[in-house]
Amino acid sequence: MSLHWFSPPVPVKTSRLGVTYQCNSVEGAAEQLLQWTKRGPRWHSAVQLCMDAMVDQVKPELVRRAFLEAAKEEGTLLPS
Repeated sequence: MSLHWFSPPVPVKTSRLGVTYQCNSVEGAAEQLLQWTKRGPRWHSAVQLCMDAMVDQVKPELVRRAFLEAAKEEGTLLPS
């Protein structure tokens, strides 16, 4: 299975102190989303879009935008 890439990457904090992640794929976004604790409406939308993108129903760029909004909601988005 190939990764579904997007650009530019979305910089987010991780659960490890001082470690950041430059998310640049649908699969990476899904992995990060599953680790977050705030599961609000933007989180749910991003998760659904990740699943849709993995079966080529939506473009990775749409996932990027949803992931960025979910990261804001979670408080993990870093300045780029």
